[in-house]
Amino acid sequence: EVQYVESGGGLVQAGGSLRLSCATSGFTFAHYAIGWLRQAPGKEPEGVSCISNSDGSTYYADSVKGRFTISSDNAKNTVYLQMNSLKPEDTAVYYCAAVDAWRITPAQAMAILRERYDHGDRGTQVTVSS
Repeated sequence: EVQYVESGGGLVQAGGSLRLSCATSGFTFAHYAIGWLRQAPGKEPEGVSCISNSDGSTYYADSVKGRFTISSDNAKNTVYLQMNSLKPEDTAVYYCAAVDAWRITPAQAMAILRERYDHGDRGTQVTVSS
């Protein structure tokens, strides 16, 4: 059974930082692309960042480039999202999901994940106050 456990969210002032973690199980971590998505109330899911564990390549949405950094620890089957210079518009539920990385780029993986998943009843809330 595929499982994701997100953590690390919280309330932070604009300009602050948070580090999110996505612990995974139930699939071969090294063969998959893992993406972070976010969903604000009343809005569609947005792909934030994605990393391909097969080659380490990454994707970032334009809205987070230069502020967020995605990384992966294959030994722990965990993906991290370091978020710096947070803005109020970053407020959302953040969640992660995975897709087989075979022959797709991280950008393509991000598009697939955005279409397949909303956060349902999981994820970690990030709230950025102005």
